[in-house]
Amino acid sequence: MENRKVLRLSGNWLRAALSLGLLGSAVASGTAASAQTLVLRGGSVYASPDAAPLPDAVVVVSGGAISAVGSASDVQIPPDARVIDCAGKTVVAGFWNSHVHFTEAVWKNAAAAPAAPLTAHMQAMLTRWGVTTVWDIGSDPSDGLPLRRRVSSGEVLGPNIFFAGSIFPRDGRPAYLPAEMQLPEAATPEQAGQMARAYMQLGLDGIKLFTGAYKGEDKPVVNMDVAIARAAVDVAHAEGKPVFAHPQNTAGIEAVVAAGVDVMAHTVGRQPGYFPEQLARFKQQGVALTPTLSLFAKLPIPSEIAARVVDNIVNQLKQFSENGGIVLFGTDVGYTQLYDTTLEYELMHRALSERQVLASLTTNPAQYFKAAKKGRVEKEFDGDVVVLDGDPISDVRNLAKVAYTIRAGQVIYQKP
Repeated sequence: MENRKVLRLSGNWLRAALSLGLLGSAVASGTAASAQTLVLRGGSVYASPDAAPLPDAVVVVSGGAISAVGSASDVQIPPDARVIDCAGKTVVAGFWNSHVHFTEAVWKNAAAAPAAPLTAHMQAMLTRWGVTTVWDIGSDPSDGLPLRRRVSSGEVLGPNIFFAGSIFPRDGRPAYLPAEMQLPEAATPEQAGQMARAYMQLGLDGIKLFTGAYKGEDKPVVNMDVAIARAAVDVAHAEGKPVFAHPQNTAGIEAVVAAGVDVMAHTVGRQPGYFPEQLARFKQQGVALTPTLSLFAKLPIPSEIAARVVDNIVNQLKQFSENGGIVLFGTDVGYTQLYDTTLEYELMHRALSERQVLASLTTNPAQYFKAAKKGRVEKEFDGDVVVLDGDPISDVRNLAKVAYTIRAGQVIYQKP
């Protein structure tokens, strides 16, 4: 009886996915790697964000992994390889976007939709911008899990996809979501635990909690009770899975800390910086942050208010980073249609160095999410690589100037 009640409260997302038997892999690893060996020749390679560039380098990818990295004089190019001339370009590890949503209309019926438009939209939204791995933290699993399978098989060209299942507080429908959308709301810790276990059964990779839900300018934020949040966190952590949270306000941040959430999915626009007590707890508990600065910069509000909000969130990012916190790149793309990542890089650079921004895209998420073979351009690492038209350490905006995006040795985007 309790299971049926929880699934009813969870709305269409869990019910549809469970009825379709969409039991996914716990880790969305691997793609149908091209059998062809791929060679990137003549570019400047940053093996990691803190490394010196290696000029006139050769990167060899075979079997989906990097088999050699070195200077042109030291690395032998296999005779049957596809060679990409990277002269004048920069090679870095593939990018993570740790806050996306596959909720746009194009992803509906992803199990049966033609592959070509899915690949085209994936390029516009993600791979065009160098993204080889994403965290989707709130979509319909009945569309998302088939999409992941088609990407993993190579039928649709796209990034490695991790999914987190959402849980909202009771009466916590955000004002920006359609009224007809049925959402998984938990009114008790028992319901939150049941929902979290159902998501784990589906093969999802984490949980996303709305510890603060925006109801509109004239209404108070609905916050999730700490005990409810903690129940979901306990289930996810028992499975070794991370928990994200949408905090919305100061009370939402406090719930993040008290419940043991791993990742704050946003900065908080109306809080003027983090409080010393919050920063101390973030550091103690290893909380990470995806700042989503461009989302707030593009809010439909008067420009002078938007400028103050941006100042607040840039200050939060600066405080968080200087406190030793792990920063993860994320844009909320899919909810927002701002696909171009340039503005996010510009705003992040107000608080971080170029190398820190690059780390938020590569080494930081790889280490935080324990993807031991991602995040670096080194031998035996996954063949997830981005070729840029310019040096991102000389100009952070060059991170958005992508010539090639390569996942597991397969070119999934090539600049026309």
